[in-house]
Amino acid sequence: MINGIAWGSIYALIALGYTMVYGVLRLINFAHGDVYMVGAFAGFYAVKWLGLAQEPTIFGAVAVFLLSMGCCGILGFVIERGAYKPLRKAPRLTALITAIGVSLFLENAGQLIFGADPKFFPQIIAKKDVISSGGIILTNQQVIVLGVSLLLMVSLQLFVLKTKTGKAMRAVSFNREAASLMGISVDRIISITFVLGSALAAAAAILVALTNPKIEPLMGIMPGIKAFVAAVLGGIGNIPGAMLGGMIMGIAEVMVVGYLSSTYRDAIAFAILILILLFKPSGLLGGFTGEKA
Repeated sequence: MINGIAWGSIYALIALGYTMVYGVLRLINFAHGDVYMVGAFAGFYAVKWLGLAQEPTIFGAVAVFLLSMGCCGILGFVIERGAYKPLRKAPRLTALITAIGVSLFLENAGQLIFGADPKFFPQIIAKKDVISSGGIILTNQQVIVLGVSLLLMVSLQLFVLKTKTGKAMRAVSFNREAASLMGISVDRIISITFVLGSALAAAAAILVALTNPKIEPLMGIMPGIKAFVAAVLGGIGNIPGAMLGGMIMGIAEVMVVGYLSSTYRDAIAFAILILILLFKPSGLLGGFTGEKA
């Protein structure tokens, strides 16, 4: 259960990027998993640049965290302005194909720039057991993963609900044309959405690297798919739904590994996707919205 909650919080962070972009643009950003990959490599080189591989410190870990989030935030902005903004009035299928193209571009560019061979993320926080009794082992890294994930998710929810920019994001999500008539800069809000979603993906990448240090240019494919399933499960476009879906996905995956077989670890995501599309396509917390013809 501890492992499942830790993984679920990671999936929830990545799923938030999918659900935010879909909520504002009605676009599935299939490049989001590859932004997660870039975040891991940004953190890897930040560790090298700051010289933290030999002397890890909590302040250095925070610096790596923020640098990685900043790099992916910039990448998200560039992707939105360069690939998606010119297609704002194009059919949805065109934007979807473009998202797949951006994903393939990032994967192949990653192999060209970073190399196809796996790299191992330095331990920026030394591993220690917080609880070790009765067969239960809880490490400080798992506590950090869960704590930071919850902090970021709650902060995002408060940002969307309590700030002027968050109110503008909800307005654009509800009706883009009406929001524009009310003086809201739709382009700016969409860019902010991409920046926030990409920064959260980078945060997830650094948290994963704490406990699973192997990184490579194709590492974002499967976590990206699973996070997308988590977003659909919770109700895509719904922020609390993405959090709930991520937790369910992580717990289900680890329980399948623990009680059935690790062979089915990836299969459970697709089984959940099929079931949710068959029985509740709007997701657990989502709802159907009417559209005028």
